[in-house]
Amino acid sequence: MNGLKDGGLGLVGDIGGTNARFALVEFDGPDPRLIEPTAYKGEDYATAEEAIEDYLHKVGVKHPDQAVVAVAGPIEHGTVHMTNLDWRISEDSLRRAGGFRKATLINDFTAQALAAPRLSPKDLRQIGHLPTSGEGDLAILGPGTGFGVAGMARRHGVDTPLTTEGGHIAFAPTDEIEIEILRALTKQFGRVSIERILSGPGMEDLHTILAAAEGRKVTALPAKQISERALEGCADSLATVNRFCAILGSTAGDLALALGARGGVFIAGGIGAKIVELLETGPFRARFEAKGRFVDYMKAIPTHVVMHPYTALIGAAVALTPEGHASIS
Repeated sequence: MNGLKDGGLGLVGDIGGTNARFALVEFDGPDPRLIEPTAYKGEDYATAEEAIEDYLHKVGVKHPDQAVVAVAGPIEHGTVHMTNLDWRISEDSLRRAGGFRKATLINDFTAQALAAPRLSPKDLRQIGHLPTSGEGDLAILGPGTGFGVAGMARRHGVDTPLTTEGGHIAFAPTDEIEIEILRALTKQFGRVSIERILSGPGMEDLHTILAAAEGRKVTALPAKQISERALEGCADSLATVNRFCAILGSTAGDLALALGARGGVFIAGGIGAKIVELLETGPFRARFEAKGRFVDYMKAIPTHVVMHPYTALIGAAVALTPEGHASIS
């Protein structure tokens, strides 16, 4: 793929465990412009190809030149079997479905990483006292249906995304309550990854397990309700979300250390923006910085929540450019 020329029209997608988002993209200047961004529920379609065909029919466009689709899962030989949605997607099947000359799959958090340097202050919510400087390597991570992680290496004016499956690293408890949480999840799942806690389903498990560990009784609730009740001041739900934010802070700090992300950490994904007020007022930043001998190192790293709803589509659009394609090749 050599990238779209000025004025060319392409399609970009962002397919996660719950939502499938699509937009047309046009390059009539230095930055891509998203046209008709639209979100669909993945469960409403049997395949990704059906969803793309439906979208193209809706916008009345036949056969855009190229497509880049960001997907939540590891891509092997141009194919992905998604981690949290029973879809198998290939570049060839996408190309045939949309009539594209070329279709490319990239990881959804690789797309988030490609978008991160292009986000403006209005797209971000600063957590802590430091704004992003625009310099240094970045970490992009976040909870949604699953937990995504990517890095961005920035050297001599060249940005190179680092694709990872960091959401599946092991959970590391930091106090007695979290040790009890780990014990309970180990009985249920065996190995406990970060995604078992820092995700929508993980928040639901955390709600009941944390209450049991602290000697409280709660009713099982969906993650959306837990978040909403926490924001309304419900004590039990607030305890869950504050613990979720604490674990997210510890994890974000660990990943910042692992990736050398001195330029900043961006919290993306579907959950962060919904609970941003509790991330600001809760234990997130304190746990982010609590790294023993590296406290001063951590205090110098800015953290932000991504508030823009279509950042992965922006990143997929960047991948349509010659420069973006070169960075992921």
